[in-house]
Amino acid sequence: MVGFVRTGVGAGLVALLLAAPVLAGDRKKEDPGQEEIKQQIEALKQGQQEILKQLEEIKKLIPARPAAPAGPNVKDVVFSLGSNPIQGPATAGLTLVEFTDYQCPFCSRHVRETSPQIAKEFIDTGKLRYALLDFPLAMHAKAFDAAEAVRCAGDQGKFWEMHERLFGNQQALEPWSGHAEALGLKVPAFEECMKSDKHAEAIRADMKEAQKAGFSGTPSFLLAITDPKDPKKVKGLIPIVGAQPFTRFKAEIEKALAGN
Repeated sequence: MVGFVRTGVGAGLVALLLAAPVLAGDRKKEDPGQEEIKQQIEALKQGQQEILKQLEEIKKLIPARPAAPAGPNVKDVVFSLGSNPIQGPATAGLTLVEFTDYQCPFCSRHVRETSPQIAKEFIDTGKLRYALLDFPLAMHAKAFDAAEAVRCAGDQGKFWEMHERLFGNQQALEPWSGHAEALGLKVPAFEECMKSDKHAEAIRADMKEAQKAGFSGTPSFLLAITDPKDPKKVKGLIPIVGAQPFTRFKAEIEKALAGN
């Protein structure tokens, strides 16, 4: 009996030993799949590394983005307001100068939406003066003539009325005499003024002031200190470029008022 057990155990061990190569072979039959997965993972890694290298090469080829240009430097620069009409009291220590173009849609939006708020809170309360200078852009064929029309209307006491009317009729600026008639102007005198180009030199003087400030588009604004000795001159503080919301003007004006 004992002999049988021993013999059985021995036979079992022999059988296991003989089966071991077969089992090992079975495991080896499963290895090719695992090897394939490993190879695929390795290939992915290599592919990612190659993509990263290519991205680095592309970055070298792309020029660095230039820094955003600084705003025009108007600090302490003296500007002339010429013979342009000014709203607000001469005693106001602060002046807001607008450079405008009558064919500029953003200028029209400023006139409709923002100017009334500025007038109500700062000009009508005596805290601010407001001056309008002409800056007709070359891309707008009728802008220069429109500036002349406003000034010719000003000769008859209707500067601001024509100013608002032309901005309200940007798609129908001509004929100029039609606007003059609608405002009750003496049309023959208005037409003679337009033909004479009597205000052309003053408009070009305004354009030079805009260029002095570094402006290239409209509307552009100059917040400045009023010269107490000559209200027709101002000293620049900061530029405000574009049709900004009233909150931007309010913040800058209040800051300037607090500092002066």
